[in-house]
Amino acid sequence: MTEILIYTANLCPYCTMAKKLLDKKGARYSEINVDSKPGLRQAMMEKTQRRTVPQIFIGDLHVGGFDELYRLEQSKKLDPLLADC
Repeated sequence: MTEILIYTANLCPYCTMAKKLLDKKGARYSEINVDSKPGLRQAMMEKTQRRTVPQIFIGDLHVGGFDELYRLEQSKKLDPLLADC
């Protein structure tokens, strides 16, 4: 089973939208709130080379943020990625 991981932050509307889209798809995901502990944002930045949240992984694939996730949905490429989730 492929795992989904989302790096989020408090009061992030794009994080909320990404989680709502995945919830609508019935996908299960793990969430890491980078505001919850010192060092988590730095770890996310080292892993993704990006500073903004959300940062979304489907398995080993770094999707990117909400905009990229939404583009996958609009182009009908998200469902195949979520098939094993």
